[in-house]
Amino acid sequence: MAVAYTPGLKVAEATAIVKERRLPLKGEVVVKQGDRVESSTIVARTFLPGHVEPINVANKLGIEPRELKGCMVKAVGDSVSEGEIIAVSKGFFGMFKQEVKAPRAGKIEIVSETTGQVMLRAPDIPVEVDAYIDGVVERVMEGDGVAIKSFGADIQGIFGIGGEVTGPLLVVAPDAATHMKASDIKAEHAGKVLVGGAMVTMDVIREATKHKVAGIIVGGIDDADLRAWLGYDLGVAITGSEELGLTLVITEGFGPIRMADKTFELLKKSAGRKACISGATQIRAGVIRPEIIVPLPLDQWPKDERAASEGGVLGMDVGSPVRIIREPAFGELAKVVGLPVDLTSIDTEARVRVVEIELQDGRKLLLPRANVELIEA
Repeated sequence: MAVAYTPGLKVAEATAIVKERRLPLKGEVVVKQGDRVESSTIVARTFLPGHVEPINVANKLGIEPRELKGCMVKAVGDSVSEGEIIAVSKGFFGMFKQEVKAPRAGKIEIVSETTGQVMLRAPDIPVEVDAYIDGVVERVMEGDGVAIKSFGADIQGIFGIGGEVTGPLLVVAPDAATHMKASDIKAEHAGKVLVGGAMVTMDVIREATKHKVAGIIVGGIDDADLRAWLGYDLGVAITGSEELGLTLVITEGFGPIRMADKTFELLKKSAGRKACISGATQIRAGVIRPEIIVPLPLDQWPKDERAASEGGVLGMDVGSPVRIIREPAFGELAKVVGLPVDLTSIDTEARVRVVEIELQDGRKLLLPRANVELIEA
């Protein structure tokens, strides 16, 4: 069995993580900057246009295309249900009429007297984007999506299969060199992300899928097992869209490669916490690595990360001395007299957190908190 290994992947125990969550086309963002979100929180939604199906109504009615509009009982823009009549021929002396029914629900989009066809568009397909990781909405991209900031463990793999899943992290291997066995998989592992050691086999994958395990993180896999699982040779394709009932993250490479000790120990230390994993992999230009993210609760973030994510300045409180670092009043010294909690509209029409300050001459200003810096006492 050939062995392949790639060094230099990220294995960080405590780091800031920012994930952009974007819609496939313009839609609605349903959260605000500063909102706390969980992995399952819907942050944006849109609708994809439904499939357009041509119906040769003129042919079905036995009429000329130019006669089509006179036979339509539904007009452009009308909604129809499956099986509903959309056109009726005039027949002979009001008899022997032919009918055409909608093959599925949708909306009449085009009635063509040139081709004799009716274009029926299926209902729009709703699309929702979730946060994927627990954290705070750092930035809103109106109509497009959001950037979610979190803090915690961030580990890259070398290869993966399957999309984004979340679940409690559970280590089932005694050490980083042990191969996973089918007997390691139990019914109570449903919905969990399991951590193995050196290798996963097809038997383990079948058992994990049977018990509805959310994901497996392991050191290596045999390319023959991967081919048997997928049913085809992968080549240089982009992965992550597979619907195989399980997401797999390989941390080291192909073959019986023990998981790196640093990675195994970090995953072991993170056991019991929620893991957010993705098998998406792209090895060409614009490299995408599979990932394992284990977010920390907001109250366990470092103080500076937490303050920045909440729109504040570390240590700022009523009475704190500050210096203004942008116009107006650039360079002047002041003290904090108020810290409004709600977002406030400013001249640029953005809504931000502000600070109320009092200058040395007694004047008071309301400024974005980003426009002042704290002076260390």
